[in-house]
Amino acid sequence: MPEPHPAGIWQVAPPSSWEEVADLISFDAPFADLWLPGERSGRWFVGGELNLSVNCVDRHLVDRPDRPAVHWEGEPGDRRTLTYAQLHEQVLALTAALRGMGVGRGDRVGLHLGWLPETVVIMLACARIGAVHTVLPTPLPVEPLGDRLELLDLKVLFTQDGAWRHGTVLPLKSRADDALLAGGSVQHTIVVRRTGMDVAWFEGDRWYHDLVAPARPGVATSPVGDPSAAASLPSDHPIAAIPLAHRGGRTVSILHGTATMLAGAVAVHRRLRTGGVFWCAGDIAWTVTQFHGIYGPLAHGDTVVMYEGTLDQPSQTRAWDIVARYGVESMVTTPSVVRTVRGWARELPEVSGLPSLRRVTTAGEPVDDELRSWLGQAFASREVDVVDAWGQLELGGIVQVAGGGGDDVDAVPDCGVDIVDAEGTPVAEGAAGEVVLRLPWAGTMVGIEGPQAAIAEAHWTRHPGSYATGDLAVRRADGRMDFLGRTDDVVSISGQLVSLPEVREVLADHPFVEVAAVASRKDPDLGRSLVAAVSLSAEVGPDPDLDGVAVELMDTVREVMGGLARPRAVLVLDHFGGGLGELELARAVALLATPDRAGAPRRVTWEQMVAAAGQ
Repeated sequence: MPEPHPAGIWQVAPPSSWEEVADLISFDAPFADLWLPGERSGRWFVGGELNLSVNCVDRHLVDRPDRPAVHWEGEPGDRRTLTYAQLHEQVLALTAALRGMGVGRGDRVGLHLGWLPETVVIMLACARIGAVHTVLPTPLPVEPLGDRLELLDLKVLFTQDGAWRHGTVLPLKSRADDALLAGGSVQHTIVVRRTGMDVAWFEGDRWYHDLVAPARPGVATSPVGDPSAAASLPSDHPIAAIPLAHRGGRTVSILHGTATMLAGAVAVHRRLRTGGVFWCAGDIAWTVTQFHGIYGPLAHGDTVVMYEGTLDQPSQTRAWDIVARYGVESMVTTPSVVRTVRGWARELPEVSGLPSLRRVTTAGEPVDDELRSWLGQAFASREVDVVDAWGQLELGGIVQVAGGGGDDVDAVPDCGVDIVDAEGTPVAEGAAGEVVLRLPWAGTMVGIEGPQAAIAEAHWTRHPGSYATGDLAVRRADGRMDFLGRTDDVVSISGQLVSLPEVREVLADHPFVEVAAVASRKDPDLGRSLVAAVSLSAEVGPDPDLDGVAVELMDTVREVMGGLARPRAVLVLDHFGGGLGELELARAVALLATPDRAGAPRRVTWEQMVAAAGQ
């Protein structure tokens, strides 16, 4: 084990296999040093300059201009395919249009969009300019959307009239308009016409198709320079800002660099791919979808499959249909999606095998052996290579891939995963501890923003000389890790991080609630879900309808924070007493909040809570 070093400074060099990864990236100016010691994960590709858009599109125009870059399918069944040449044309058009609006290097651009071809074009156009994009999830209610708009200091916001989701249309433009009333710096709102629904129009609003039309090749542009030219950017120039779940009650955003993020995505994609058609079956808000579902495959010159909606529309065979239609060879998704599809499969007539599919990767949350085994047989006419991936938003997505394998597999560079106790000493096999990285990882964030940024900095200060993940795990005898949860108050639900204190705060602010506690528990559908315990205020009256109260509280959380944060059960306590620490309280809530029917509340005394905590 390397000797500790000053807090925040990393001096242990990464493995030389990163040089092979760097060879897969096109630099405008070569880097002088692959890695140098420095703060956080050190300095990578020092002195190098490049452009992410060029790496994902331009460099493939010579040998594969007519190869499909993107196969896209909408939830209602409409489809589009963009070749690399067509994608390049659209990226150039939007780049010129954004520059014409005054968007430049370092400016912030928000993407309040579903998973559309335009979304990828916008990401690549921002990268071409050097603007920093941020994805604002489509399910976000108005209040948290407004909070993020105020924090992020956006110059331009992209949204759409409406977004298809689970057979219905979400009114994205309307939500964005309401959120912008609370403040923020947005100068222009660009609207993609997707559903044709009527939307209100305000000063600064523009249709996406009107914006890009004048800038297409062949139309006169500014005589000074090429407005669609790619900017050469330093390796650590920020390319994306990713909001984390609330830390310390306030939002924190992490910044990912151009070459650093790309290196991580390229290194991992070599391990995940088995051929040229790759599908990330996940939402755009999932970092894995952005980095490993778009940048990694496009940098390799592969074909990306994109699906807009939920996999039960119009029928529960949609996942099989997509794999068969596009000849998907490799895919990545969350165990939550796999559990849902498995539930459907039990009620479906036998579906045909899918000979194209060779490897499936699960990421975002732990996957149990039974689910892994089912997944290896469900989609293919032969055994599928199933692998389990682990990573973090702060690390640029996936950093470790376990299971599967074969002669065609390229190993992911070693990041020195270890499990340690509170003092940073490695624990014995079978003992629980915190997961740390002993070796630098190229895809690690290059910056942190927000009023609670110091909380994120603890990744490097808690165990100096290592990166502390905050994930708790146990190492198996075969070397694989079983993840147990988090050391902080953040939990991963269906691949997305949710802040327990924020949910508790929303419940405590409700007039029906005097005091609230929130915990997570295992969930057969989502992997983990939230449960809550509350003591009620006098506002509910002497004989309240507990079913109605529980539904009201659950819906309030969903409206403020989104559906994944909605508690699946609510306990009603006679009072909150003393004698239980925060972990004991969480254990008791998770144990007792098992309603007789979905969502039904149960009355529980404080004495029952204390007894449950001792079990």
